[in-house]
Amino acid sequence: MATKTFEIPKVLQGADPHGCCAGCGHGIATRIIYEVIDELGLSKKAVAFHDLACGANMVFAQRGNAFSGAHGRAIPTATGYKRIRPDMLVFSYAGDGATYNIGMQHTVHTAMRNENITAIVVNNTNFGMTGGQMSATSTIGQKTTSSPAGRDSKKNGNPMSIENLYHGMDIAYLARGAVDCVVNVNKTKKFLKKAFEKQIAGEGFSLVEIIAPCPTNWGMTPAQACERIQNELYEKYPIGEFIERGVL
Repeated sequence: MATKTFEIPKVLQGADPHGCCAGCGHGIATRIIYEVIDELGLSKKAVAFHDLACGANMVFAQRGNAFSGAHGRAIPTATGYKRIRPDMLVFSYAGDGATYNIGMQHTVHTAMRNENITAIVVNNTNFGMTGGQMSATSTIGQKTTSSPAGRDSKKNGNPMSIENLYHGMDIAYLARGAVDCVVNVNKTKKFLKKAFEKQIAGEGFSLVEIIAPCPTNWGMTPAQACERIQNELYEKYPIGEFIERGVL
């Protein structure tokens, strides 16, 4: 029986090592994104639009086409490029703080216009690079540098979830994956592939959220961070597909 050989995606070959913390989910997310792009044969047609903060690590970990937007502005920057180059596979890559806090207005209005891009959001329930502050997805009771006593729904509101935010919107695809274990990594890869395929088909806006560990700001070991995802975050942020429609 032949053994399957795993190869580094083309755009990651020869690139500098990423600067992610040990146990961070961004490295796995980057890898599977470019595995999908390779499998689709689009390594020369794909353009990534990175946010600043932890999402910027992808810029240095790949040798493909990429632009950096201002903090929270990866999605509108990607939108502008897609409008002038509709032949390219265009995706934004940012964290939950950049997408759901700083850039929320862009996130929502891009979906309302059903722009034909793919937004990838790595959700680690905090502002990773700037010091571990509370984000829109920090859970109730989660201690962060800006909520040392834990998030309080009366003071800070409840965490937002993509299935509630986009419910009823006329978009092409909405899904949530995770990178805490092999099973979920494989599921997330399938979600990403479907999102890219829908963009190629011209169906409109797609968003894939990826639940990822942040051991540094969670104050945990990498193993403990994955356990937190499995024991706590799945209940609040279930894995699955929430919106999917056919070609227009």
